[in-house]
Amino acid sequence: MAKLVYDETGRLLFTKEMKEEYTILMPQMLPVHFGMFQRLLELEGYKVDMLTSNHRGIIDEGLKYVHNDTCYPALLVIGQLIDAVKSGKYDMHKVALLITQTGGGCRASNYIHLLRKALEKAGLSYIPVISVNLSGLEPNPGFKLGLNTLRKAVFAMMYGDIIVQTANQVRPYEVHKGDTSAKVEQWLNQLLDRFDQGDGMTRKKMREILDEICADFKTIPVAGEPKIRVGVVGEIYIKFSALGNNQLEEFLLEEGAEPVVPGLTDFLIFKIYNRVSDVEMFGGSRAKQALCKFFMGYVEKCQLDMIEALTKAGFRAPGTFAQLHELIHGYLNDGCKMGEGWLLTAEMLELIHSGTPNIVCAQPFGCLPNHIVGKGMIRVLKDDYPDSNIVAVDYDPGATKINQENRIKLMLANAKRAAAQEAEATQQAAVPS
Repeated sequence: MAKLVYDETGRLLFTKEMKEEYTILMPQMLPVHFGMFQRLLELEGYKVDMLTSNHRGIIDEGLKYVHNDTCYPALLVIGQLIDAVKSGKYDMHKVALLITQTGGGCRASNYIHLLRKALEKAGLSYIPVISVNLSGLEPNPGFKLGLNTLRKAVFAMMYGDIIVQTANQVRPYEVHKGDTSAKVEQWLNQLLDRFDQGDGMTRKKMREILDEICADFKTIPVAGEPKIRVGVVGEIYIKFSALGNNQLEEFLLEEGAEPVVPGLTDFLIFKIYNRVSDVEMFGGSRAKQALCKFFMGYVEKCQLDMIEALTKAGFRAPGTFAQLHELIHGYLNDGCKMGEGWLLTAEMLELIHSGTPNIVCAQPFGCLPNHIVGKGMIRVLKDDYPDSNIVAVDYDPGATKINQENRIKLMLANAKRAAAQEAEATQQAAVPS
């Protein structure tokens, strides 16, 4: 058994010896993306298991160790991790827990401390916790991700975003139910095999694969009239995770809508951009700022490759990060960056400008940043865009799924009524007087 080593602050370290012996448990937020992130970690020599559990027991487990006023995503992630440790599937003395840490003013920066506190309360303080962040927080001798791994993770993110974008535009119209999900699974497995062979890890090769993905999804037979498009924005975990949002995308499909979910890429660029703008607003290291600008520029170039592939294949493509940033002028400035910050409002603006005025803003109850840049901006957007149809939906341990769905159904009813009125007006305008 690996010897437990602590740093000068008393933090349990993940050592090089643990890398050889331990299994790292990783929560899942986006199935396609995180499946590829898992494989990249495995190719670096780590043993990784991604948690896909989705049951009420996760919430109950979280409530045992996390105060019910704490951020709902923290409660879910911590509950899922401790539920997995206790499941009997793993040697409890040979597991480590991996969690992302934003390093900003959001409570997400405190998840890691809440997790350690929960482990101590559960009598599991001998389990190391690994922080994955872009802020240089909490280094571990046995867990290091170099620039080459980060570059590969950017490619994986592009593959994940383009698969989700194409799938969401095809699935509501597929002739044979299940074709799109099968195609998603096929591409995930194919990409994992390519990663094993070292394929798809250059920008040139990435561009070729992005074109292949788009062309392949275009082969799925589709039919039917265009459906009402519904954008999904909000706190990042609740926005993306089916565990966090009670299978929101699946519900929208069942209600006859087409879900439109902004990708992960803009969020990553946003987080890097915050490091750049911080120096301009508050001062700091110009060398670190230059490094962040370089990394940000590289990700933006990859994003352009993805947008070009979608456009060439005839899919709707998102705008660039620069275009998103332009949309927010006059509403919020760069200093509004806690949680999803100005990006959340910008995503709502992009959806409205691109013909998706019907939006679900999914947020954890009591999430102050999201209540300001999400719920707090709805009235402002409604004043400027009277046709916008936005509903804020809270998610927390006590919220019932039926209440959440009823709020969304009301928004959909308004969307259908507006669409019918528009169709009637168009028809009347076409009749010669």
